Amino acid sequence: MGGNQEEHFNQHPNNQQRYDNRYNRPYDNRQGGGFNDRYPRQDRYRNDYGGGYNDRYSSPRMDNYDRRGGGYGNYQSGHDNSQREYYKERYNQARENNRQQFNDRPVYGNDDRYQQNRNNNRRPQPRRGYGQEGYGNDMRKGGYNNNNGKYPQRQQKRSKPGQKFTPRPVPVVYENDFYDENEQIRLNKYLANSGVCSRREADELIQTGAVFVNGESVTELGTKITIKDSVVVNGKEVKPENKVYILLNKPRNCVTTSDDPQERLTVLHLVKNACKERIYPVGRLDRNTTGVLLLTNDGDMASKLVHPSFKKKKIYHVWLDKEVTVEDMQKIADGIELEDGEMHADAISYASEDDHTQVGIEIHSGRNRIVRRIFEHLGYHVYKLDRVYFAGLTKKNLPRGKWRYLSQEEVNILRMGAFE
Repeated sequence: MGGNQEEHFNQHPNNQQRYDNRYNRPYDNRQGGGFNDRYPRQDRYRNDYGGGYNDRYSSPRMDNYDRRGGGYGNYQSGHDNSQREYYKERYNQARENNRQQFNDRPVYGNDDRYQQNRNNNRRPQPRRGYGQEGYGNDMRKGGYNNNNGKYPQRQQKRSKPGQKFTPRPVPVVYENDFYDENEQIRLNKYLANSGVCSRREADELIQTGAVFVNGESVTELGTKITIKDSVVVNGKEVKPENKVYILLNKPRNCVTTSDDPQERLTVLHLVKNACKERIYPVGRLDRNTTGVLLLTNDGDMASKLVHPSFKKKKIYHVWLDKEVTVEDMQKIADGIELEDGEMHADAISYASEDDHTQVGIEIHSGRNRIVRRIFEHLGYHVYKLDRVYFAGLTKKNLPRGKWRYLSQEEVNILRMGAFE
C-alpha cells in the first residue's frame, strides 16, 4: 500500500481484523479448490490419520471405524466377524451338498433305468465334448470330420414298393424322306419343315424381306423353290432338319399346346429333353383326357393325320357316372343330332360284361370334345376318358406320363397310310 493508503488504514482499528479474516485465514479445499471467501471455517483438515478432509459432521465416528486401517472392512481390528463367519459357513455347506448330489448321479450304462430305456429304443445320449465323442464323431454319422476325414456319403434314394422302371428312350435316326430335287414346294412350307417357324410366321418373314433365295430377297407370298436352292433367313442358311416322331402317353392336368399363357403344364414340358428340333402335337386332347398323343416336326404327316378327309381311326375308353342302357348304346351307334351336326360312332360296346359304366367307342371324327358331348347329350357325365388307339399307334408298354420314339417301321406305316 502507498503512504496515504497505509495512513488511512491505520486510522481505523477494525480494518486490521477484517484484513486478517480475509487474507490470513487457513486454506480450505473442501469445495474443490481455493479459499472460501464467504464462510470462514475452522481448521478441519485431518490428514494425520491417513483419511483426508474431515466431513461436515464433527461428531465422533462409530467405534468399529478404523481410520488408520483404511475404514470399514478392516476385520483385524474394530469389526465384528461373527456375521461373516455365519454366511461363510452356510455357503460352504450348500456347496458341499451340491457336490455330493453331483457325485451321486447314476452313470449311464450302470443304471437299471438306462438299461430299460435302451431296451425300449429310448437310449439317452451321454454328454460329449468336442474332439472325443462330440461334434464330428457322433455315432449317428453326422457332423464335421466324420468318416475318417471324408465327407459322409449321401444316402441313396429308396424306391417305392412296386415301383416300375422303364429304360430310357434311345434316339432314332430316321431315313430322310425329302422331296425330289426337281419338285417345287412353297417357300413358307420349306421354312416350316426346316424348323424355323410356322407357315403363318414364315409368311410374315417373307413380307418383311428377311428371306433370301439364291442371294435375292423374296417378298412375294406363294413363291416356290426346290431343294437345290439356297435359302437364308436373317443371315443364316436354312436346311431341312431331321424328322422326329415321339409317342406320349399323356397324363391328366396337362394341356395339349405348344405355349400356354396361364403357364400350366404342357405336353412339351414332358418331352423337353427328347430332341433339339421344334416339334408340336398332332391333334388335341382335353386337359383331363389321357392316352396316345403323337408329337413330330413332320408337317405333311401331321396334316394327313388330323384332316377329317383322311378319317384316321381313334378308340376311347370311357368311364361314366352311371350304367349306359342298351337303348342309349343303340342311339349312339345309329347317330344323334348335336349342335354342330349329326354324329354316330363307328363302333361301340361295353368295356366289361359286369360293369356297364365303362364303354369303348370308336370314331373317326376330329371335332372338339366329341366323345364327351355325345354322352352329355344323353344325360351321362364322363369323369374319365382315355384314348387307347390313334392311327395305328397304341400305348402298350408305355406308362402314364412317359414317351418313346417311334420305330422306323411305324414311321413307314404312317407315311404310307397303311392303317385304318
